[in-house]
Amino acid sequence: MIRDELDLTGTKVGCDTSQCGACTVLVDGQAMKSCTVLAVQADGAEVLTVESLAPDRETLHPLQRAFVEHHGLQCGYCTPGMLMTALDLLAANPDPSEAEIIAAIDGNLCRCTGYQPIVEAIGAGAAAMRSSEA
Repeated sequence: MIRDELDLTGTKVGCDTSQCGACTVLVDGQAMKSCTVLAVQADGAEVLTVESLAPDRETLHPLQRAFVEHHGLQCGYCTPGMLMTALDLLAANPDPSEAEIIAAIDGNLCRCTGYQPIVEAIGAGAAAMRSSEA
């Protein structure tokens, strides 16, 4: 539904079995792997995809900017799911430790970066988000 009907192609179809996290979206503020949620189950809920992060086409969200600056992406396939999972984490914990970031992205697989740049990017994005709120 998200990709085919709404044309929001940032959300990826990876494993289709809730294993990889590439399809992660926020449903009423909580990260969920969309491949295992039927559209009827989300009826009436607020569903945010990676397309909702940036305020406009010229401005990146602080998390997106941090992923670029800290090389938290290579092929980019896992990136939308990583970003949405990170956003969920940061909503609950705006200043997570490295261990908390690692635990949060445990259900998101990446075949390219080795995870450390992703963890660093999430930490940097969290710091940028905190400073923009001050």
